[in-house]
Amino acid sequence: MSGASAPVLPTPVLEVRGLKVGFHTGRGYVRAVDGASFHVDPGETLAILGESGSGKSVSAAAIMNLIDSPPGDIAEGQILFHGHDLLDMNEEKRRLINGERIAMIFQDPLAYLNPVYSVGWQIAEVFRTRPNAGVTDPWGEAVRLLDRVGIPEPSERARRYPHQFSGGQRQRVMIAMALALRPELLVADEPTTALDVTIQAQILELLKSLQAEEGMSLLLITHDLAVAANIADRIAVMYRGEVVEEGPARRVLEHPEHAYTKRLIAAEPGRAGGLGTDRQGQMREEAEVLLQAEHLVKDYKLPGGLFRRARLVRAVRDAGFSIAAGETLGIVGESGSGKSTLARLLLRLDEATGGHAFYRGRDIFAMDEAELSAMRCRVQMVFQDPYGSLNPQLTVAAIIAESWEIHPQLLPKAEWSARIAELLQMVGLEPAHAERYPHQFSGGQRQRIAIARALASEPELVICDEAVSALDVSIQAQIIDLLAGLRDRLGLAYIFITHDLPVVRHFADRILVMKDGEVVEEGTTVDIFERPQHPYTRALLAASPRPKWTAGDEHEMVFGEERLQRSLPTR
Repeated sequence: MSGASAPVLPTPVLEVRGLKVGFHTGRGYVRAVDGASFHVDPGETLAILGESGSGKSVSAAAIMNLIDSPPGDIAEGQILFHGHDLLDMNEEKRRLINGERIAMIFQDPLAYLNPVYSVGWQIAEVFRTRPNAGVTDPWGEAVRLLDRVGIPEPSERARRYPHQFSGGQRQRVMIAMALALRPELLVADEPTTALDVTIQAQILELLKSLQAEEGMSLLLITHDLAVAANIADRIAVMYRGEVVEEGPARRVLEHPEHAYTKRLIAAEPGRAGGLGTDRQGQMREEAEVLLQAEHLVKDYKLPGGLFRRARLVRAVRDAGFSIAAGETLGIVGESGSGKSTLARLLLRLDEATGGHAFYRGRDIFAMDEAELSAMRCRVQMVFQDPYGSLNPQLTVAAIIAESWEIHPQLLPKAEWSARIAELLQMVGLEPAHAERYPHQFSGGQRQRIAIARALASEPELVICDEAVSALDVSIQAQIIDLLAGLRDRLGLAYIFITHDLPVVRHFADRILVMKDGEVVEEGTTVDIFERPQHPYTRALLAASPRPKWTAGDEHEMVFGEERLQRSLPTR
């Protein structure tokens, strides 16, 4: 009996089977990857999605032979590249494959670019170390690659050093370096995590266009569900070292099967149940104004050099706003928009060039040291990087107690231990954590410690400067929920600075949009999201990557005015 033949499935470019990777630590053997299996087909994009510690980046490191032994140990499994096990190859064969046939771009390009060599020299080095690549003019090829990845004036920029590029441009340099030898598989480990939404959109579009031109496969490591949704053909979800769910992107997102996948999707900013509902604003006329800024200006003088003149940079231009008791004000904008500088001016961590700021009617810029110290008790700040803002030599108890050391009138020393335990419980930690050190906690836990420290002085206004931008989406949701609960319980006001609009949508009463040091738009959260007036606000909203499913088997990602459409595989 004859019938239709079964479809011939493509041979995977990469297939990982039962991979187990562990590390020997002072606290024993830790299994980071525990039997993970997945594959990448020719020309396909597979996104591996999961939180920090799920094993996704360790899996990528194993593929690239970047597991240091000791302390690392690949205990079991296979990593097949075109059917050949990379783990059985000697170092010489692995070096020939890495770079030429498999390449990788990393999350932090500044950490992987040599600061003492120009970017052109570093790209050209790829060809100098691989003479079989057939490139007779390495420098000229480096310039061509910089042009291909969208670096303006590539001939001139090739002579510059990594610190002279923005974060997005440095990532483009890393992409140029990775593509130099035209690999068949590109492994991208969190390539957009620390970037603003507009720059993130540009990098993702660049990766997709280059993938289409080269016909290469892409393995994307990410904790951002929206990024995975907008770029992947298939998604593999990792949890505690295992792949707990895998399938076509649309199926995984619309009909998740594993409980962990469902939690990740529920925690995504912008989804019902993720971070609550849109805030509708408050009756500000009934609340006392805590802080008011008028016509703030901040200039920085950049020194000149042998071939350049000294110049003045205006980081904040004529900025003004007010915030009332119990209110949450979101300040959004890209890196360099002036939002963090504005926050520092309010606490006089930087001195303003012009303008005025008032706390409960008192001129902050005219306060003496005693008045300023008293004001800082009532206005606290939570920074983006808790590890950088927590003293690594102090225990959690000592970190929280710093406020009382500086201001002994706040709390008698006999009550410190009980108050520390209370604050830790308030932010979702255990009293026993008081005797540990910052390095013994995860990123989300360290941010909770930073919040507990801010609450120790019983402030009425907390300034959060990108306080959740570096966290996984589910941890981000937990911190936002924590801040919202503290606001309701303690009557706190917040200035919440972020470049992530979906997050601020569910947390702020009003939003300020900043660009090039100016406040270009201000309004209630609902007005900003549903009726944006300024072109820059509309561009920021359009650049936020969110899944937008269409009819049939197609999906699209919308970044500003441009779209990328393609069919999802049926397997």
